[in-house]
Amino acid sequence: MTVVRCPVRSLPTLQKLGSAVDPNVDPQAITNAWFAHFVDAMSSKDVVGVLDLLVDGAFWRDMLALTWDFHTYEGKDTVKRFLTDQLPKFNLSAFKLREDLVRLDKPFEDLAWIQGFFNFDTTVGHASGIFRLVPLADGSWKAHVVYTNLDNLRGFPEKNGPLRNHELNHGKWAKMREREWEFQDEEPCVVIVGGGQSGFLSNQKWTEIVVIAKLFEGYEHMPYLPFPSSWPVFTPSLKMADWLESYAQSLELNVWTSASVISVEPGTKGKKWSVRVVRDDGRERIFGVNHIVFAMGFGGGKPNVPNIPGQDEFKGQILHSSQHKVATDHFGRKVAVIGSCISAHDICSDYVEHGVDVTMVQRGPTYVMSSKEDLPRILGGLYNEDGPPTDLADRISASFLNHLVQLLHQRVAKDIAEADKDTLDGLRKVGFKLTFGEDGSGVMSLLWSRFGGYYLDVGASQKIIDEKIKLKSDGPIARFTSTGLLFEDGSTLDADVVLFATGDQSLSPKLHSQGDTRESYLRLLPKDLHDAVLPAWGLNEEGEIYAQWREIGGRGPEGPIAVCRFHSKHIAMQPSSGEYVPTIYLRNVH
Repeated sequence: MTVVRCPVRSLPTLQKLGSAVDPNVDPQAITNAWFAHFVDAMSSKDVVGVLDLLVDGAFWRDMLALTWDFHTYEGKDTVKRFLTDQLPKFNLSAFKLREDLVRLDKPFEDLAWIQGFFNFDTTVGHASGIFRLVPLADGSWKAHVVYTNLDNLRGFPEKNGPLRNHELNHGKWAKMREREWEFQDEEPCVVIVGGGQSGFLSNQKWTEIVVIAKLFEGYEHMPYLPFPSSWPVFTPSLKMADWLESYAQSLELNVWTSASVISVEPGTKGKKWSVRVVRDDGRERIFGVNHIVFAMGFGGGKPNVPNIPGQDEFKGQILHSSQHKVATDHFGRKVAVIGSCISAHDICSDYVEHGVDVTMVQRGPTYVMSSKEDLPRILGGLYNEDGPPTDLADRISASFLNHLVQLLHQRVAKDIAEADKDTLDGLRKVGFKLTFGEDGSGVMSLLWSRFGGYYLDVGASQKIIDEKIKLKSDGPIARFTSTGLLFEDGSTLDADVVLFATGDQSLSPKLHSQGDTRESYLRLLPKDLHDAVLPAWGLNEEGEIYAQWREIGGRGPEGPIAVCRFHSKHIAMQPSSGEYVPTIYLRNVH
């Protein structure tokens, strides 16, 4: 049996590097010298020369610029293989350092790097990059991280600014838009299944078709039409739905509401997909397209309902949080909410505010952090009024490799816990079970492993501490009874309503035992493609998310997606780079 050992990763601390930062260091001079050597080596495809500019445990992350995929290469040997394979395929030119963006960062006392930005051209498009130089014991500075990203493809300019429509209309616009919206004159090249911010942003890049099943809550800036400066930090779901509708109208996106995709199968006309769409009025249409994008939200909206015995014996009401309407529906009744993460907290808090007797049933530990204290620590000053422009912030965020972010967030989680000490102590006192994630990195490990298991506190924690939200957390549920729940320790909980706040079907490959995490889109695909389709969520060995913003694996008869804003262009460029290659992409966001 072959044992694959995972590398022992650590942050490039000054102690580990055996170095210190001279208080009189000139970041610009150091960056200029390093970058000059970097340009020479990259332009001449001198792999050894590039490697000499990196530390031994260096990382290189590439998003489409040099690989047509998302990859993270760790260590000089792996980077060497990557550069040896890929540099001969591209003619790299027009390297330009963004001197105005060079800066020395010290996120912690023992961590320091010089961050630099650059632009360059490849054979197929325009790209950008970020590097972080760390100090070595001999006084030199070398790169610990290099990030390269494809920004635009040659020959596929976005139709904005001077390239927008300059033709006179003379009253023909409404009829023209109706024909475009119905695709009366030509077929789309892409069908995007989903109508949240993910589907809308992918659609904006292609200007083709979105088939909407539902609208999702969103909170990030949208490209081309940023939120007004008065927009709230946390966007109410109905406000976001209104914005998405106006966004689609203003940008002339071809959105079909009240329509469902019934099936996606390999087409009969060359390498294309056949997409069957049925509208609520019964009209049916089959599109022949080159590409499919699934933008259906996490879990595809399919409820995750634990199989607890005895449900047929219960005389009260059982429902999932996705079926929950308003708290007043259950006024005067006892409610048990099974779950202890975001939806459970929000629903319990709403019940309390409307005078409903509610008990939270906590089955496992939850990571809790407050919105006031913790978001600034997690976002690191990137996304606020004093931060860099959004497009730059997106690139900075992407340049922090997922494996390294986990190490950084082990420190951040400790800072957050200290800031939230009173709240966390209060929760422990009433028996609420807490966790700091699988590896102590707080929310980050939970996001990547299951996209759940945490609560961003906006007030419900205090209601639990004050026992306004009752808590049952002292044992697993054994079964339903006719009047409520029986626990394995013999205790019971009477309830008239049991509400499962247990989320959608998990996307993590670790949790396949609870159901296939690919089900939301597998149900649309022929069975002979199922085995080739990747999991929707979770990190692979490189630290990249399995099937987000990239191919999910289905590729026609011959076999084998801020995040939202940033990766929508990645989604669009992949079909553009191989227009006649039938590909299915998965793109999900919170």
